[in-house]
Amino acid sequence: MFRAGLIQAGQVLAAALGGLAFDRLGVPAAWLSGAAAVVIVMGGLRLGAPLARPLADLGMLLSGVVMGAGITPQALQAVALYPLSLAVLALAVVSVTGASAFYLVRLAGWRRDDAILASVPGALTTVMAVAADRNAALGPIAVVQSVRLLVLVAVLPSLVSLAGGGAGGALPGAGQALAGPEPFAVTVGSGLLLGLALERLGVAAPILLGGTLASAVLHGTELAPGVPPPPVTAFAFVLVGIYIAERVRTLDGRAFLRTLPAALGSLAIGAGVAGAFATASAAIARVGLPDALVAFAPGGLEAMMVLAVVLHLDPLYVGIHHLARFLSIGFLLPVMFAGLRRP
Repeated sequence: MFRAGLIQAGQVLAAALGGLAFDRLGVPAAWLSGAAAVVIVMGGLRLGAPLARPLADLGMLLSGVVMGAGITPQALQAVALYPLSLAVLALAVVSVTGASAFYLVRLAGWRRDDAILASVPGALTTVMAVAADRNAALGPIAVVQSVRLLVLVAVLPSLVSLAGGGAGGALPGAGQALAGPEPFAVTVGSGLLLGLALERLGVAAPILLGGTLASAVLHGTELAPGVPPPPVTAFAFVLVGIYIAERVRTLDGRAFLRTLPAALGSLAIGAGVAGAFATASAAIARVGLPDALVAFAPGGLEAMMVLAVVLHLDPLYVGIHHLARFLSIGFLLPVMFAGLRRP
């Protein structure tokens, strides 16, 4: 037990140093991407260990608290424009999946079921459950899904910066009034209780959403004003970076290299299609292109929502779109495959 604790502490420390190094270099989303980069290297050297569940939940909870503090009254007023944008998102999900699957079947020689499951943007838990039920190729599917997420986390911050969004390496809330110890404790405690309740209801990313909702309400009503201290925010993003990087730790090295060309081709096609729909949605919802790019990015729910906070984007707009995509895929994917003949 003591040894396991030392391993966890050493891994978190190494990841934090990676985040600090990226921050000093001015890399966008430094604490998130720096931590992920270090843990990926550690995994290749067979160092470290899977992030303990309490630490993963703590990272999600604190990230949610930071996210909720950024939901402003102006953002709430813009919600009326989101339904049209969500309709565009539905078309984007179908188009991204179809284009990527077509590439994997026609050019990479994959089976139909494997190609569709590998191409679905996000909802990895549901994808892998359906893949297991269909006796699909779990390894290649996991590689394609994991490569897509990791590349997006690494590349999206730079794209957002080029598109005029983000705020460099500055942490969210920099320059704003900090939350006092009591308001901060109330926000974290409320977020944890709400997250545990959502978890019992089977809601996706419950701890992250619990922290976000509790923080948004308490911050919006000024019952618990102020933003979390920068060290707390950095620590939260380091934990999430470790959580994201662990997608690679369990992958077989040879299988990963063998599948990598197909994964990169699928990613390029899917990202291109998603980018086109994001551009259209930005005009419809009257949001910035950087916000739309992250909202439509075919990555995981938790990673993309946290990335929006790291890059100082509209967390409400990005969060609603990724949550809608996650829930729709979770409900519709099993139904769709139930109606398909097994190959």
